[in-house]
Amino acid sequence: MKLSEFKFDLPESLLAQHPAKNRDESRLMVLHRDSGKIEHRIFKDIIEYFNDGDALVLNDTKVFPARLYGNKEKTGAKIEVFLLRELNTEIHLWDVLVDPARKIRVGNKLYFGESDMVAEVIDNTTSRGRTIKFLFDGTDEEFYKALHDLGETPLPKEVIPRETEASDKERYQTIYAKHTGAVAAPSAGLHFTREVMKRLEIKGVDIAAVTLHVGLGTFRPVDVEDLTKHKMDSENFIVPTEAATIVNKALDAKKRVCAVGTTTMRALESSVSANSRLKPNNGWTDKFIFPPHEFKIANTLLTNFHTPESTLMMMTAAFAGYEFLIEAYQLAIKEKYKFFSYGDAMLIL
Repeated sequence: MKLSEFKFDLPESLLAQHPAKNRDESRLMVLHRDSGKIEHRIFKDIIEYFNDGDALVLNDTKVFPARLYGNKEKTGAKIEVFLLRELNTEIHLWDVLVDPARKIRVGNKLYFGESDMVAEVIDNTTSRGRTIKFLFDGTDEEFYKALHDLGETPLPKEVIPRETEASDKERYQTIYAKHTGAVAAPSAGLHFTREVMKRLEIKGVDIAAVTLHVGLGTFRPVDVEDLTKHKMDSENFIVPTEAATIVNKALDAKKRVCAVGTTTMRALESSVSANSRLKPNNGWTDKFIFPPHEFKIANTLLTNFHTPESTLMMMTAAFAGYEFLIEAYQLAIKEKYKFFSYGDAMLIL
């Protein structure tokens, strides 16, 4: 397929700037692939679509406050530093993006707030990318606490162009977030409340957790018309043995296996055994899923409404069927569903 096939006019007013007042009261569009039926529900109604023995697979990654603001030595110029990944935990070496990049050269030192946190630029990686080393005199625990205190919740500014608010620290995080490492939230999971989770468990739904640390590559634009030439950024993921056992039990019983979000789906599709079952795994994936694609593990997908020409939309189209998804998106625009991270949800059965 071609990039241009995923272009559509999305009114700016439908890009969600804030989450719903209550997590489980976002709207939910339900797509039935077998009949072509489309339903309009509220997220808390999701429990009606699951039964005893079904498996719900979550991504339990935790967003860390990855956006820092510092000042360049001597000039005092304000610099934004976006933490991507820690390359070496012993010497606190990080892969980062800096803005404005033209002011930052190898050897420059950056100072952060009134704290003792200082970083030195070690290398250039891309036009905006740098490798920096934090010079911090303290324990690892003190270092990570200082980073957490200094950092801001990294809302994707390209799509949510507003200042970070205090409430974002809690709302731009799933209630089951556990393993720190993501720079963006797995947004399909943002709708779940403890009450919804409990009601699913009471119905006999088995909950499995995998971890995929979402990187900025999730939002990187596709800049080639031929999708086979697009390369995804690698992301670290873990599929524990316990999760594989739960999922395979549901598959063997021909039950529903629901991937909560495209990041969960990427982890599952990156861990398929020779007999089309889920295998435990710990590694990196750069898997790019677009139509046509035969999904091996999940037979249900919960996701949000995605922006035009995004890799997230492409994966969703691969799962729902391209024509069916385009029909659903046209209806979503007509019915004023909200798009993107803080937007409404779509359940594809």
